[in-house]
Amino acid sequence: MIEVLVVDDDIRVARVNAAYVQKVAGFRVTAEAHSSAEALREVEARPQIDLILMDHYLPDETGLATVQEIRRRGHQTDVIMVTAARDVSTVQAAMRLGALQYLVKPFAFAGLRAKLEAYAGLRRTLDGGGEAEQAQVDRIFGALSADTEPDLPKGHSLSTAELVRRALVDAEGPLSAQEVADRTGLSRQTAQRYLKLLERTGRAGLTLKYGDAGRPEHRYVWATRI
Repeated sequence: MIEVLVVDDDIRVARVNAAYVQKVAGFRVTAEAHSSAEALREVEARPQIDLILMDHYLPDETGLATVQEIRRRGHQTDVIMVTAARDVSTVQAAMRLGALQYLVKPFAFAGLRAKLEAYAGLRRTLDGGGEAEQAQVDRIFGALSADTEPDLPKGHSLSTAELVRRALVDAEGPLSAQEVADRTGLSRQTAQRYLKLLERTGRAGLTLKYGDAGRPEHRYVWATRI
């Protein structure tokens, strides 16, 4: 699980954001904080925190100053800024401090989900370690700007892609094209076409299930479950 610290001065907003995080597979809210001082205490007390959703407008210090202090103390915890601050100077400062994403308030659940799933994709890409060729470097940087939905080629619809995505996210394990078709009401051919698209763009992973004879069955799993 990816452990998340949610930082927002508004307790209600923090709870909403935490609830959003809990809805994304592979993520768990470890703690909430409502000031810079609380955020720093949580980071010091909970070394298992992987990611901070950081508001900028905090009562005792700015979010960026808090990130700077976290770095000064030697913590390399990843940060996604989640804030109403939209001036270019703040965005630029966030980039220079190493914020991986910047989400402007107000936003819907889908906006945060996209950032979290892109972050999960980045972590999977980095898990392999070793040296990176240019293609691997491109994947690392591409993961930071990934959207929830792939760029759809002609003849594909966002609504159908969302049906297939939802089926994979809700599943407890890998699904075949026929199982996705059964869960969504799509034809097997249509389900297979969208599954291949999601697999090509890194949103879904492909596994093979070997039977007693014949060709192996292709089974798909949403990327954050890999």
